[in-house]
Amino acid sequence: MADMEYRRIGTSGLKVSAISIGAWLTYGSDAMAFEASKNCIRAAIESGINFIDCADAYARGGAEKAVGEIVKDYDRQKLVISTKCYWPQSDDVNDRGLSRKHIFESVEKSLRNFDMDYVDIFFCHRYDKETPTDETVRAIEDLIRQGKILYWGTSMWLGSQIEEAVAAADKYNAYRPVVEQPQYNMLDRELVEGDLEQVLDKFAIGAVVWSPLAQGLLTGKYDDGVPPDSRGAAKSNWDNFSDDRIAKAREISQLAREYGYEPSALALAWAMAHPNVDSVITGATKPSHIESNLKALDITLSAELEHKIEKVLKNRPHDSQRSIITPDETAAL
Repeated sequence: MADMEYRRIGTSGLKVSAISIGAWLTYGSDAMAFEASKNCIRAAIESGINFIDCADAYARGGAEKAVGEIVKDYDRQKLVISTKCYWPQSDDVNDRGLSRKHIFESVEKSLRNFDMDYVDIFFCHRYDKETPTDETVRAIEDLIRQGKILYWGTSMWLGSQIEEAVAAADKYNAYRPVVEQPQYNMLDRELVEGDLEQVLDKFAIGAVVWSPLAQGLLTGKYDDGVPPDSRGAAKSNWDNFSDDRIAKAREISQLAREYGYEPSALALAWAMAHPNVDSVITGATKPSHIESNLKALDITLSAELEHKIEKVLKNRPHDSQRSIITPDETAAL
């Protein structure tokens, strides 16, 4: 298996593993989950993964507590830990959003949960229409100057909203956002390909993407239908597990196996190949999932394979900057 690859976040000096691990949905919910989390995070770190993504909303702080407890066995300096805030954490009217009050209180609570002095990256989990962006940027700047945040970014923001944040940072001579965290995978491309990637290029902002396996749809698990105990069986997820998406995922699985790859590894390699993507945030409930995901590092997408993938997906926006080379063009290389 190839060694871990480390990539700079945008043009910052911070380097993260090309494959990272996230605590969304799986970590911090109960004692049994803690043991599973511990095994997965240990397997991740020992395989070279240095970036662990978290948020205050994950298990209402439980994920932060679990991650903080587990990583005490390792050198904090060698890890990149992130968290986020935006979503309501209680019924209180101020315990939500990106106001100065909520950002300060959320970061302090997250640091207590982690039992750490700082987080490497702080994400604004969504854009807050009720709070002036200037207020948000200045609050983050103060926390950076206090040493509680080292870098900051956005998650699921539009390109125009990121431009607004950059303008506010420049206005106050504050630190600009260095990273965006959008959803991106073979089946969910519209958020990245087009306007957003142009803004990321314009301001040299990196991207660390979530759901690169489309909530497990691109792992091959659904090739023979929807297992009754899977996410796809829940009514709330039926849009993600539609017949059309399952059919495309099945074709991608078949294509992966033709080339001798695991479907999940091919899906991760595809997302990692996007020029704006610095890391793909993966989930894992077993150490074997980590091992499977790492196989993506062994895959170099050929022009022929890229072309076949595009033929299956048939939805690449015309203004996308994703580099696709047709088989007929390979002779010129």
